[in-house]
Amino acid sequence: MVESKYGQSGENIKMLGRNLIISERNGQVMPALKFGVKAWSENPTKTVVEARGFEMIIDEPEGLEGTNDGANPVEYLLAALAGCLNVVGHIVAKEMGFSLRGIELELEGDLNPAKFSGKDTDERAGYKEIRVEIKPNTDADEETLKKWLETIKSRCPVSDNIANPTPIKITLK
Repeated sequence: MVESKYGQSGENIKMLGRNLIISERNGQVMPALKFGVKAWSENPTKTVVEARGFEMIIDEPEGLEGTNDGANPVEYLLAALAGCLNVVGHIVAKEMGFSLRGIELELEGDLNPAKFSGKDTDERAGYKEIRVEIKPNTDADEETLKKWLETIKSRCPVSDNIANPTPIKITLK
């Protein structure tokens, strides 16, 4: 069983196996949410991804031998983080009882392309660090915004997946 703070007002949630979670506050059992995508390559750098009827094009810029038909995978990672921070930010503001008219986010990260390119290096393939600047459009005071930001950081599933090891099981079919 895994315990974590999640849900409204930080209620305590327990994982029961892989598919059920239970809220200690109200005892309600909720199924774990499952998300998935399907993808296929159109060429060596271009991938088409379908998610819930939406289509995304992932491609590399021409400087990395792509056709520049879409954002690249690491840009989509930043975009996923931005989207999640936006959603969680609005949920938390509502729970905390202050008006949030919008959020502007700027994200960037640095990575060394050596490993990706097949070079022998001790550096990791991914981002060394991801930097996020959040500019909320609100009249909330600084103390409220500090608590808001800490709550967002603790509840964003995408930042959790980036910051913590998540098992990835890749198989051949």
